Amino acid sequence: MLAARTPDMHDWRPDQLRHAIRAAGVALWSWNVDTDAFAMDELGFELWDLPASDQVTFGELSARIHSADRDRVQSAFSATRAILGPYETDFRIIVGDTVRWVAARGQGEDVGIVGRTMYGIFLDVTGRKQAEEGHELLAGEMSHRVKNLLAIASGLTAISSRSAGSVEDLARELTGRLSALGRAHDLVRPLPNGQGNAALLGDLLAVLLAPYDGLGAFKGRIRVAVERMGVGESTATGLALVIHELATNSMKYGALSAPVGTLDLSSIADGEDLVFTWLEHGGPKVLDPVGRAGFGSKLVQRSVTGQLGGTIQYDWAESGLVVTLRIDRGRLGS
Repeated sequence: MLAARTPDMHDWRPDQLRHAIRAAGVALWSWNVDTDAFAMDELGFELWDLPASDQVTFGELSARIHSADRDRVQSAFSATRAILGPYETDFRIIVGDTVRWVAARGQGEDVGIVGRTMYGIFLDVTGRKQAEEGHELLAGEMSHRVKNLLAIASGLTAISSRSAGSVEDLARELTGRLSALGRAHDLVRPLPNGQGNAALLGDLLAVLLAPYDGLGAFKGRIRVAVERMGVGESTATGLALVIHELATNSMKYGALSAPVGTLDLSSIADGEDLVFTWLEHGGPKVLDPVGRAGFGSKLVQRSVTGQLGGTIQYDWAESGLVVTLRIDRGRLGS
Protein backbone atom coordinates (compact mmCIF):
# COMPACT_ATOMS: atom_id res chain seq x y z
CA MET A 1 0.00 0.00 0.00
CA LEU A 2 1.43 3.33 -1.01
CA ALA A 3 1.63 6.06 1.63
CA ALA A 4 -0.15 9.29 0.79
CA ARG A 5 2.26 11.96 -0.38
CA THR A 6 2.25 15.16 1.66
CA PRO A 7 1.21 17.90 -0.72
CA ASP A 8 3.91 20.44 -1.47
CA MET A 9 3.01 24.12 -1.41
CA HIS A 10 4.11 24.29 -5.05
CA ASP A 11 1.18 21.97 -5.80
CA TRP A 12 -1.36 24.41 -4.31
CA ARG A 13 -3.68 26.12 -6.72
CA PRO A 14 -4.03 29.92 -6.53
CA ASP A 15 -7.56 29.63 -5.14
CA GLN A 16 -6.29 27.33 -2.37
CA LEU A 17 -3.61 29.85 -1.43
CA ARG A 18 -6.18 32.66 -1.38
CA HIS A 19 -8.44 30.64 0.95
CA ALA A 20 -5.53 29.88 3.28
CA ILE A 21 -4.42 33.52 3.37
CA ARG A 22 -7.92 34.81 4.06
CA ALA A 23 -8.54 32.17 6.73
CA ALA A 24 -5.41 33.41 8.51
CA GLY A 25 -6.62 37.03 8.36
CA VAL A 26 -3.64 38.07 6.26
CA ALA A 27 -4.08 41.18 4.10
CA LEU A 28 -1.68 41.53 1.16
CA TRP A 29 -0.11 44.79 0.01
CA SER A 30 2.38 45.95 -2.60
CA TRP A 31 4.40 49.15 -2.85
CA ASN A 32 6.16 50.53 -5.90
CA VAL A 33 9.36 52.10 -4.62
CA ASP A 34 9.62 54.43 -7.64
CA THR A 35 6.06 55.74 -8.00
CA ASP A 36 5.05 55.28 -4.33
CA ALA A 37 1.89 53.54 -5.58
CA PHE A 38 0.31 51.36 -2.89
CA ALA A 39 -2.14 48.50 -3.54
CA MET A 40 -3.99 46.08 -1.26
CA ASP A 41 -6.24 43.08 -1.59
CA GLU A 42 -9.89 43.00 -0.51
CA LEU A 43 -9.08 42.07 3.08
CA GLY A 44 -6.68 45.01 3.28
CA PHE A 45 -9.41 47.47 2.33
CA GLU A 46 -11.73 45.85 4.90
CA LEU A 47 -9.08 46.16 7.59
CA TRP A 48 -8.53 49.85 6.85
CA ASP A 49 -12.24 50.46 6.26
CA LEU A 50 -11.61 51.94 2.82
CA PRO A 51 -13.61 51.43 -0.37
CA ALA A 52 -11.94 48.90 -2.65
CA SER A 53 -9.97 50.36 -5.54
CA ASP A 54 -7.11 49.41 -7.84
CA GLN A 55 -4.76 51.68 -5.94
CA VAL A 56 -4.58 53.69 -2.74
CA THR A 57 -2.19 56.46 -1.78
CA PHE A 58 -0.08 56.35 1.31
CA GLY A 59 -1.70 59.64 2.29
CA GLU A 60 -5.14 57.97 2.42
CA LEU A 61 -3.75 55.30 4.72
CA SER A 62 -1.90 57.86 6.84
CA ALA A 63 -5.15 59.73 7.49
CA ARG A 64 -6.38 56.64 9.38
CA ILE A 65 -3.17 56.04 11.33
CA HIS A 66 -3.27 57.19 14.95
CA SER A 67 -1.66 60.62 15.24
CA ALA A 68 0.80 59.34 17.85
CA ASP A 69 2.04 56.64 15.43
CA ARG A 70 1.81 58.41 12.05
CA ASP A 71 5.32 59.88 11.80
CA ARG A 72 6.88 56.65 13.07
CA VAL A 73 5.01 54.55 10.50
CA GLN A 74 5.90 56.85 7.61
CA SER A 75 9.56 56.77 8.63
CA ALA A 76 9.46 52.98 9.00
CA PHE A 77 8.08 52.47 5.49
CA SER A 78 10.60 54.91 4.02
CA ALA A 79 13.43 53.07 5.74
CA THR A 80 12.44 49.57 4.64
CA ARG A 81 14.86 49.58 1.71
CA ALA A 82 17.71 50.14 4.14
CA ILE A 83 16.62 47.34 6.47
CA LEU A 84 18.36 44.02 6.03
CA GLY A 85 15.97 41.06 6.11
CA PRO A 86 12.43 40.86 7.48
CA TYR A 87 10.85 43.70 9.44
CA GLU A 88 7.66 44.26 11.40
CA THR A 89 6.00 47.50 12.50
CA ASP A 90 3.00 47.67 14.83
CA PHE A 91 0.76 50.73 14.87
CA ARG A 92 -2.78 51.89 15.57
CA ILE A 93 -5.42 52.95 13.08
CA ILE A 94 -8.71 54.73 13.75
CA VAL A 95 -11.80 53.10 12.24
CA GLY A 96 -14.92 55.02 13.18
CA ASP A 97 -14.95 55.16 16.97
CA THR A 98 -12.67 52.16 17.44
CA VAL A 99 -8.92 51.68 17.51
CA ARG A 100 -7.31 48.75 15.72
CA TRP A 101 -3.75 47.54 16.02
CA VAL A 102 -2.10 46.57 12.74
CA ALA A 103 1.18 44.75 12.17
CA ALA A 104 2.92 45.49 8.84
CA ARG A 105 5.43 42.83 7.80
CA GLY A 106 7.70 42.62 4.83
CA GLN A 107 11.24 42.12 3.58
CA GLY A 108 13.73 44.97 3.54
CA GLU A 109 16.82 46.02 1.58
CA ASP A 110 15.28 45.17 -1.83
CA VAL A 111 15.11 41.47 -0.91
CA GLY A 112 12.38 39.87 -2.98
CA ILE A 113 11.71 43.06 -4.92
CA VAL A 114 9.99 42.37 -8.26
CA GLY A 115 9.58 44.98 -10.95
CA ARG A 116 10.49 47.75 -8.53
CA THR A 117 7.63 46.64 -6.28
CA MET A 118 7.93 45.44 -2.70
CA TYR A 119 5.41 43.09 -1.15
CA GLY A 120 4.21 42.53 2.40
CA ILE A 121 1.23 41.81 4.60
CA PHE A 122 -0.99 43.50 7.18
CA LEU A 123 -2.29 41.61 10.22
CA ASP A 124 -5.00 42.73 12.63
CA VAL A 125 -3.29 42.24 16.02
CA THR A 126 -5.85 44.17 18.09
CA GLY A 127 -6.67 41.18 20.30
CA ARG A 128 -3.02 40.52 21.08
CA LYS A 129 -2.33 44.18 21.90
CA GLN A 130 -5.38 44.44 24.14
CA ALA A 131 -4.24 41.33 26.00
CA GLU A 132 -0.77 42.82 26.43
CA GLU A 133 -2.24 46.08 27.73
CA GLY A 134 -4.45 44.12 30.10
CA HIS A 135 -1.44 42.22 31.43
CA GLU A 136 0.48 45.48 31.92
CA LEU A 137 -2.44 47.02 33.81
CA LEU A 138 -2.76 43.91 35.95
CA ALA A 139 0.98 43.92 36.70
CA GLY A 140 0.81 47.59 37.64
CA GLU A 141 -2.24 47.04 39.84
CA MET A 142 -0.58 44.06 41.54
CA SER A 143 2.58 46.12 42.15
CA HIS A 144 0.49 48.93 43.63
CA ARG A 145 -1.45 46.55 45.87
CA VAL A 146 1.70 44.80 47.07
CA LYS A 147 3.29 48.14 47.98
CA ASN A 148 0.14 49.18 49.83
CA LEU A 149 0.00 45.89 51.71
CA LEU A 150 3.67 46.19 52.67
CA ALA A 151 3.09 49.74 53.92
CA ILE A 152 0.08 48.61 55.96
CA ALA A 153 2.02 45.64 57.33
CA SER A 154 4.86 47.94 58.36
CA GLY A 155 2.45 50.29 60.14
CA LEU A 156 0.67 47.46 61.91
CA THR A 157 4.02 46.04 63.04
CA ALA A 158 4.94 49.37 64.62
CA ILE A 159 1.52 49.66 66.32
CA SER A 160 1.64 46.10 67.63
CA SER A 161 5.17 46.52 68.95
CA ARG A 162 4.09 49.47 71.12
CA SER A 163 1.36 47.49 72.87
CA ALA A 164 2.95 44.03 73.00
CA GLY A 165 4.50 42.94 76.26
CA SER A 166 6.53 40.13 74.73
CA VAL A 167 7.67 38.72 71.44
CA GLU A 168 4.91 36.15 71.66
CA ASP A 169 2.29 38.86 72.18
CA LEU A 170 3.68 40.82 69.24
CA ALA A 171 3.57 37.77 66.98
CA ARG A 172 0.00 36.94 68.04
CA GLU A 173 -1.32 40.49 67.64
CA LEU A 174 0.44 41.11 64.33
CA THR A 175 -0.64 37.77 62.90
CA GLY A 176 -4.24 38.49 63.83
CA ARG A 177 -4.24 41.91 62.22
CA LEU A 178 -2.54 40.74 59.05
CA SER A 179 -4.97 37.84 58.82
CA ALA A 180 -7.86 40.30 59.04
CA LEU A 181 -6.35 42.31 56.20
CA GLY A 182 -6.10 39.12 54.18
CA ARG A 183 -9.76 38.37 54.79
CA ALA A 184 -10.68 41.89 53.67
CA HIS A 185 -8.67 41.44 50.50
CA ASP A 186 -10.51 38.20 49.74
CA LEU A 187 -13.86 39.77 50.53
CA VAL A 188 -13.57 42.77 48.20
CA ARG A 189 -11.96 41.05 45.24
CA PRO A 190 -14.07 41.04 42.03
CA LEU A 191 -16.28 37.97 41.68
CA PRO A 192 -16.84 36.17 38.36
CA ASN A 193 -19.83 37.30 36.32
CA GLY A 194 -23.13 35.89 37.42
CA GLN A 195 -22.13 35.20 41.04
CA GLY A 196 -23.95 38.15 42.56
CA ASN A 197 -22.73 40.78 45.00
CA ALA A 198 -19.20 40.85 46.34
CA ALA A 199 -20.14 41.06 50.03
CA LEU A 200 -22.75 42.02 52.61
CA LEU A 201 -22.28 45.64 53.65
CA GLY A 202 -21.94 44.88 57.37
CA ASP A 203 -19.48 42.04 56.77
CA LEU A 204 -17.38 44.20 54.48
CA LEU A 205 -17.14 47.08 56.97
CA ALA A 206 -16.48 44.78 59.92
CA VAL A 207 -13.68 42.94 58.14
CA LEU A 208 -12.10 46.16 56.84
CA LEU A 209 -12.07 47.71 60.33
CA ALA A 210 -11.02 44.58 62.24
CA PRO A 211 -7.24 45.22 61.86
CA TYR A 212 -7.64 48.61 63.57
CA ASP A 213 -9.63 47.35 66.55
CA GLY A 214 -7.94 47.19 69.95
CA LEU A 215 -6.75 44.00 71.53
CA GLY A 216 -6.76 42.91 75.12
CA ALA A 217 -9.03 44.49 77.76
CA PHE A 218 -10.52 47.12 75.46
CA LYS A 219 -11.15 44.98 72.42
CA GLY A 220 -14.38 45.96 70.67
CA ARG A 221 -13.98 49.72 70.64
CA ILE A 222 -15.09 49.80 66.96
CA ARG A 223 -18.82 49.26 66.53
CA VAL A 224 -20.59 48.81 63.20
CA ALA A 225 -24.37 49.04 62.83
CA VAL A 226 -25.53 49.29 59.23
CA GLU A 227 -28.41 48.09 57.09
CA ARG A 228 -28.22 44.51 55.83
CA MET A 229 -27.74 44.73 52.09
CA GLY A 230 -25.45 43.52 49.32
CA VAL A 231 -22.52 45.51 47.96
CA GLY A 232 -21.32 45.07 44.39
CA GLU A 233 -17.68 44.56 43.47
CA SER A 234 -17.14 48.11 42.16
CA THR A 235 -18.68 49.75 45.24
CA ALA A 236 -16.84 47.35 47.58
CA THR A 237 -13.49 48.42 46.15
CA GLY A 238 -14.27 52.13 46.39
CA LEU A 239 -15.70 51.79 49.91
CA ALA A 240 -12.66 49.80 51.02
CA LEU A 241 -10.36 52.63 49.95
CA VAL A 242 -12.42 55.20 51.85
CA ILE A 243 -12.73 53.13 55.04
CA HIS A 244 -9.05 52.24 55.02
CA GLU A 245 -8.03 55.89 54.66
CA LEU A 246 -10.38 57.08 57.42
CA ALA A 247 -9.26 54.30 59.76
CA THR A 248 -5.59 54.93 59.05
CA ASN A 249 -5.98 58.65 59.80
CA SER A 250 -7.90 57.83 62.96
CA MET A 251 -5.12 55.50 64.04
CA LYS A 252 -2.53 58.23 63.43
CA TYR A 253 -4.34 61.33 64.70
CA GLY A 254 -7.85 60.49 65.91
CA ALA A 255 -9.76 58.34 68.36
CA LEU A 256 -8.01 55.09 67.46
CA SER A 257 -4.65 56.63 68.40
CA ALA A 258 -5.79 56.85 72.05
CA PRO A 259 -6.08 53.81 74.32
CA VAL A 260 -9.72 54.60 75.20
CA GLY A 261 -10.86 56.05 71.88
CA THR A 262 -13.93 54.60 70.19
CA LEU A 263 -15.36 54.58 66.68
CA ASP A 264 -19.00 54.09 65.72
CA LEU A 265 -20.02 53.54 62.11
CA SER A 266 -23.75 53.51 61.39
CA SER A 267 -26.12 54.06 58.49
CA ILE A 268 -29.65 55.40 57.98
CA ALA A 269 -31.89 55.53 54.93
CA ASP A 270 -32.70 58.97 53.55
CA GLY A 271 -34.93 58.68 50.50
CA GLU A 272 -32.91 57.15 47.69
CA ASP A 273 -29.65 57.59 49.62
CA LEU A 274 -27.89 55.61 52.31
CA VAL A 275 -26.15 57.94 54.78
CA PHE A 276 -23.16 56.64 56.74
CA THR A 277 -21.98 58.38 59.92
CA TRP A 278 -18.40 57.89 61.09
CA LEU A 279 -18.27 59.07 64.73
CA GLU A 280 -15.08 59.18 66.80
CA HIS A 281 -14.93 59.70 70.60
CA GLY A 282 -12.23 59.72 73.26
CA GLY A 283 -9.28 60.70 71.10
CA PRO A 284 -7.06 63.78 71.15
CA LYS A 285 -8.53 67.14 70.25
CA VAL A 286 -8.92 67.34 66.49
CA LEU A 287 -8.40 70.40 64.35
CA ASP A 288 -9.64 71.22 60.88
CA PRO A 289 -6.54 70.70 58.69
CA VAL A 290 -5.52 73.75 56.70
CA GLY A 291 -3.50 74.00 53.53
CA ARG A 292 -3.27 71.71 50.58
CA ALA A 293 -5.03 68.35 50.79
CA GLY A 294 -2.75 65.32 50.91
CA PHE A 295 -2.85 62.32 48.58
CA GLY A 296 -5.02 60.33 50.99
CA SER A 297 -7.67 63.06 51.16
CA LYS A 298 -7.68 63.39 47.37
CA LEU A 299 -7.97 59.62 47.01
CA VAL A 300 -10.99 59.56 49.33
CA GLN A 301 -12.66 62.42 47.46
CA ARG A 302 -12.10 60.76 44.07
CA SER A 303 -13.35 57.40 45.36
CA VAL A 304 -16.51 58.90 46.85
CA THR A 305 -17.46 61.13 43.92
CA GLY A 306 -16.16 58.83 41.17
CA GLN A 307 -16.62 55.17 42.11
CA LEU A 308 -19.41 55.68 44.65
CA GLY A 309 -21.16 58.65 43.03
CA GLY A 310 -21.73 60.24 46.44
CA THR A 311 -20.61 63.05 48.74
CA ILE A 312 -18.49 63.23 51.89
CA GLN A 313 -18.45 65.88 54.62
CA TYR A 314 -16.13 66.34 57.61
CA ASP A 315 -17.05 67.92 60.95
CA TRP A 316 -14.00 68.55 63.09
CA ALA A 317 -15.87 68.65 66.41
CA GLU A 318 -13.94 68.99 69.68
CA SER A 319 -15.32 65.66 70.88
CA GLY A 320 -14.04 63.87 67.79
CA LEU A 321 -14.23 63.71 64.03
CA VAL A 322 -17.64 63.17 62.43
CA VAL A 323 -17.69 62.08 58.78
CA THR A 324 -20.93 61.92 56.80
CA LEU A 325 -20.87 59.79 53.67
CA ARG A 326 -23.92 59.85 51.39
CA ILE A 327 -24.27 57.25 48.60
CA ASP A 328 -27.09 56.51 46.18
CA ARG A 329 -28.54 53.14 47.21
CA GLY A 330 -28.70 52.15 43.55
CA ARG A 331 -24.92 52.46 43.26
CA LEU A 332 -24.18 50.16 46.19
CA GLY A 333 -25.13 47.05 44.27
CA SER A 334 -22.93 47.84 41.26
